[in-house]
Amino acid sequence: MKRNLVAAVGVAAMMASVAACGSDGGGEAAKDPKDRKETLTVWLMVDAQSTWPELVKDVNAQFNAKYPGVKVNVQYQQWADKTKKLDAALSGDKFPDVVELGNTETMTYILNGALGEIDPKKYENSDTWIGGLKDTCSYEGKQYCVPYYAGARVAIYNKDMFKAGAGAETLPTTEAELTAALDKVQEKYGKDKAFSPLYLPGRYWYAAMSYVAAYGGEIATYDEGTKEWKSALSTPEAQKGIKHFVDLVEKYNHGDKTKDEQDHANVMANEKAALLYGNGWEAGSVTDPAGNGNAKLKDKILTAGMPGPNGKALPSFIGGSDLATISKSKVQDLGEEWISMFTSAKSQEVLASKNILPNNTKQLEPLKAKPETAAIAGAVPDAWFTPIAPGWAAIEKKEVLELMLLDIIKGTPVEEATKKADEEIDKLINEQS
Repeated sequence: MKRNLVAAVGVAAMMASVAACGSDGGGEAAKDPKDRKETLTVWLMVDAQSTWPELVKDVNAQFNAKYPGVKVNVQYQQWADKTKKLDAALSGDKFPDVVELGNTETMTYILNGALGEIDPKKYENSDTWIGGLKDTCSYEGKQYCVPYYAGARVAIYNKDMFKAGAGAETLPTTEAELTAALDKVQEKYGKDKAFSPLYLPGRYWYAAMSYVAAYGGEIATYDEGTKEWKSALSTPEAQKGIKHFVDLVEKYNHGDKTKDEQDHANVMANEKAALLYGNGWEAGSVTDPAGNGNAKLKDKILTAGMPGPNGKALPSFIGGSDLATISKSKVQDLGEEWISMFTSAKSQEVLASKNILPNNTKQLEPLKAKPETAAIAGAVPDAWFTPIAPGWAAIEKKEVLELMLLDIIKGTPVEEATKKADEEIDKLINEQS
């Protein structure tokens, strides 16, 4: 297994580019902050531009009060092509100094040496950072990024459909009660053959692995003795979870079972589903006409904790974003300070006010009591995450989990499909991409 932080194959490229600079300025850092004349280039995702632009503006003003001669150049990126653009930028000499990364993206850039090491003590709330986010920034005892905000998956449902079909507009709290309600909703709306009381796409691996976690299974486990990861999908616990997920798909999804979850909010917007399992923010997508949502469903779409098997809540995948400096930036110190300001308790309060989950448990706590955020905030403490393994990016790229689920949906026995997936994962998981 390739355990070195910077793979040998990348050393030459790293050394060749380390002299390059992603900023307009350069030279030795001035001792007086007011004498600094560089440019700090920051890549943020478009979410910040559309939902909390005032935070970006305020932090830049705060930063420029200390560094009046430093130009902060914020460039907004789209999720669809961000990693492709970043890879291209890192291979040249025009790259950002600070970059936002989805928490499933960080390990690839940590392993190839692209991210600068950070000292958590320099960042407010670091002692209460949400564990699932902090872990995505950690490798071999060192920290390479700063948690920015968190996300979790919850039940998103049409309260009017549940009231008309099952007699109550609140979502049941146990899975047994939920499936009984779904059966009644199906009876009410089943004349529409395309209607799904629960629209759970067959290739939705985030949901499938939540059921794996519910039964005590894991995607893969780490052996401290061999220092290697080993796929665990063939364990009885994982197989129970996968089978449970597929059974729900087969019973309640009357649409295309071979699809993934990318358009499930549109399915609900078209009133073809009463219940989804998705990111909390997707409830807004269902009703937002700017994103093909249905404005007529406003005030009808609610969120709740998703009931899981064995009388417990379904464990949620913890999503979110992290912020990192680029290791070969000549203004890495400025990048660290900008991130510190952007993730301060004051800044996190702005996110919380917009029902975005903050990066720490202290500021998360009040959101558990707020009706709009109770479900998603409550899902964070017990959330699971993908293996923090060198080859995880390759596993995602090859869609190993999606293809395993697709095989099962098409009739392959669970035992056979999980064995095949285990073999593929074991080939990839310990290798740096």
